[in-house]
Amino acid sequence: MKDARIFLVVLDGAGVGELPDASRYGDEGSNTIGNTARQVGGLSLPFMGGLGLGNITSIKGVPATDQAIGAFGKMSEASLGKDTITGHWEMTGITLERPFPVYPKGFPEDLIGDFEKAIGRKVLGNKPASGTEILKELGQEHMNTGYPIVYTSADSVFQIAAHEEVISVAELYRICKIARRLLSGEHMVARVIARPFIGKPGSFQRTVRRKDFSVKPPEETILDRLKSVSINTVGIGKIEDIFSNQGLTASFHTGDNITTLEKLLELATTMKGPALFFANCIDFDSLYGHRNNWQGFASALETADAYLKKLFSLLNKEDLLIITADHGCDPTTPSTDHSREYVPLLIAGEQVKKGTNLGIRESFSDLSAMIADFFAIKDWPKGESFYLDIIGKPHFSHTLDPKGNRESLR
Repeated sequence: MKDARIFLVVLDGAGVGELPDASRYGDEGSNTIGNTARQVGGLSLPFMGGLGLGNITSIKGVPATDQAIGAFGKMSEASLGKDTITGHWEMTGITLERPFPVYPKGFPEDLIGDFEKAIGRKVLGNKPASGTEILKELGQEHMNTGYPIVYTSADSVFQIAAHEEVISVAELYRICKIARRLLSGEHMVARVIARPFIGKPGSFQRTVRRKDFSVKPPEETILDRLKSVSINTVGIGKIEDIFSNQGLTASFHTGDNITTLEKLLELATTMKGPALFFANCIDFDSLYGHRNNWQGFASALETADAYLKKLFSLLNKEDLLIITADHGCDPTTPSTDHSREYVPLLIAGEQVKKGTNLGIRESFSDLSAMIADFFAIKDWPKGESFYLDIIGKPHFSHTLDPKGNRESLR
């Protein structure tokens, strides 16, 4: 059995320039990494720069190179929308023909009424808001009344905030499950998010016990297909939430970039393949992009670059490291929402043809097709694979023995 592994790392929100239809979303001029670099006077990203990041878009401090040690390109989102679930699902082979619903004026009164009746409490808020700002506005009232705070954003989310000493985390999760059940049909939002917080008025802090209750993928993903042939599919970060645990053989829920990247380093040394490790680095989006904190975004990119270099050093000769994003979240624009952008596609590994320019991929689903080829999955119908461009023939083929166990053949 071969130990070939893929480490797929999503830098959440790290887009590389507006898509042609960005104006439909109010995102003209967005370029998350490029604009962040310009705003801070330049970035130091020697590892990703060496893979060819500077060849994808203009990034101050990260020049283009004609000696890239990896393959590089960028991907266009074929689905409508610019949210986390849409981006991650498309990477695994699901292209959405219509976006999830959003609520720029808050949720309908009848829907909120049904929710209040189901949980036995009134709610506060019910409007689009920054998660930190709405705690400043309504946190004290929440503590006085015990009413949970409901809010949304430009994304398709139904967020419920509660102080851990007022509504326990377990109870918050329970009422989120009720919301998830109610939010169906025309109101099928992408995610219901539990937002527990602690502290006192003036110093509230959201905790890492956030939990997403996402809609289930409506069709087979490459994760499902890999799992069906006994290839490990391991989620790190919020991947389990994004896919409602579907298609994963193991999951490690982490709440910040450092913990996620440290877990990847650990798994690289302890867990043998064949396996797909699918990780989401959330801080770019949640801590910096949505808060227009370009300094934090820049620092997080430089920290991630150092970790990714360490991860690269732990690869076996047949492994791949893939670095991408799910959408943009430009911290330099007036908007605090996601931005409709291309995402980077950087691939490293001993067998990767150095300096390969993968151009502009028409869909994130091309990634699922490449993964299928890498693991010799036959008849995968989604996306256009670029496997032959970066490596050549598959590492191995697989069959099932009479008992249904996976056998790997060179």
